[in-house]
Amino acid sequence: MGVSAVARIRVHPSAIVEAGVEIGDGTSVWDNVHVRGDARIGRDCIIGEKTYIAYGVRIGNRCKLNAMVYVCTAVTLEDGVMVSAGTVFTNDRFPRATTPDLRALRGSEPDEETRPTLVREGATIGANCTIGNDLTIGRFAMVGMGAVVTKSVPDFHLVVGSPARTIGYVCRCGHPLDEWLRCRACARSYVKSSGTIAEMP
Repeated sequence: MGVSAVARIRVHPSAIVEAGVEIGDGTSVWDNVHVRGDARIGRDCIIGEKTYIAYGVRIGNRCKLNAMVYVCTAVTLEDGVMVSAGTVFTNDRFPRATTPDLRALRGSEPDEETRPTLVREGATIGANCTIGNDLTIGRFAMVGMGAVVTKSVPDFHLVVGSPARTIGYVCRCGHPLDEWLRCRACARSYVKSSGTIAEMP
């Protein structure tokens, strides 16, 4: 794809970046990464070592993917998303290796069972998480390390566990909110209505 000719894109010599991939200025792709054809990666991102990015994945600007992240087809990461080391995304609710008669391997291309996952802007996913499919992780939400996410996570919620459940709320800056929905680190305030957390104007 000729990315090495673009001065502001840094691709490690051991990385595999297939034809058709688009990578924005300022992005770094580290060692042993594999990015499949027609994936799109935005500006000023970091793609950590041994990460796999499948066909059709869309990654926004200023995203950070640590080492050994698996991002499958039908995943979209909006701007400013962090995905920590060892996280795995999924996209098939009924996976099988073969046809029902066991006579042939199932194809790996997307089909009617492929389900999307959307990670909204500013969200953080902790290390060693498993992210289900057909769900959304909300704006500036935080998924604690080792969580198994099986349903959508609302904006600004902090979820942990298997299956992941809400245990609190977090600020844009990443710090937890107190019982009055204020951030002691940066003094931002939030309001809650019907379980929805929103920033104070």
